[in-house]
Amino acid sequence: MEESILCQWSVIRSILAILQWWGFNVTVIIINKWIFQKLDFKFPLSVSCIHFISSAIGAYLVIKVLKLKPLILVDPEDRWRRIFPMSFIFCINIVLGNVSLRYIPVSFMQTIKSFTPATTVILQWLIWKKYFDWRIWASLIPIVGGILVTSVTELSFNMLGFFAALFGCLATSTKTILAESLLHGYKFDSINTVYYMAPFATMILAVPAMLLEGPGVVEWIHTSPSLFSSLVIIFGSGVLAFCLNFSIFYVIHSTTAVTFNVAGNLKVAVAVTCSWLIFRNPISAMNAVGCAITLLGCTFYGYIRHMLSQTPGTPRTPRTPRTPRAITELIPLVNEKLDDKV
Repeated sequence: MEESILCQWSVIRSILAILQWWGFNVTVIIINKWIFQKLDFKFPLSVSCIHFISSAIGAYLVIKVLKLKPLILVDPEDRWRRIFPMSFIFCINIVLGNVSLRYIPVSFMQTIKSFTPATTVILQWLIWKKYFDWRIWASLIPIVGGILVTSVTELSFNMLGFFAALFGCLATSTKTILAESLLHGYKFDSINTVYYMAPFATMILAVPAMLLEGPGVVEWIHTSPSLFSSLVIIFGSGVLAFCLNFSIFYVIHSTTAVTFNVAGNLKVAVAVTCSWLIFRNPISAMNAVGCAITLLGCTFYGYIRHMLSQTPGTPRTPRTPRTPRAITELIPLVNEKLDDKV
């Protein structure tokens, strides 16, 4: 009886974790698009900088003030040798995501972001000569095919937004590939990751944001018809961005890898549906088919990866015993349980 109750509570907890993750993720995406499109605040660098500052403050409060998570101590030398390069990639990833939202619909951006598994595999094979089972390659076919169909039939296609989203996939893949080698020995959760990376990301982005977007932001402040409510939405998006990181930590610890993979792909479908209901961007039938093919391909890819990770004798990339000291030593060391969508 007690085991049955515990099992039911585990299922309920997993469902609640997934729902709150979906809620924060979709809300952040929709609000960011609202900021660019409805508030006419067309400054993705500034929005990204606000997100980094909010996340840094939030992580400090959670770890130092509320003490909800223990702080993972990092040597000062490792902060610059390991954390800073990861923060740079993290910064580029977030900025490219916001730039793509500035120019293309949420549905198209989310579909392109689903290309990340393919870019991860291709980069590891092309640059670091990592071996992959033929089933991994086969699982990428529907992902690539779906992306092609979606791109060709996208009614609101924009070249800058498309390439921003595509290079965002490359940044995400690079972050995933280098995470194990650069952060080897540190078992970071999403909160500690934000605690260390967000301040560096703010430092990297603050000056370019002020130089490139500062005059435009000042002009927007003087011409905005409803300044206070607009600022509340903009800074509120930063708070929600931090809450999203916290929700990722919760959902990872409450679900299995397979459940997380399926939930991640369904999350994309939810985001696409919600964005269409709000912004009414035109979506053709073939565009919707391409998006569906891509999401099914991502689910199949996640299933194949999980199945191979459970198979004895599957070739694995060896781990590095120390901190890399040169670019040639940045060997990809990817934990097979690490999900590409985090």
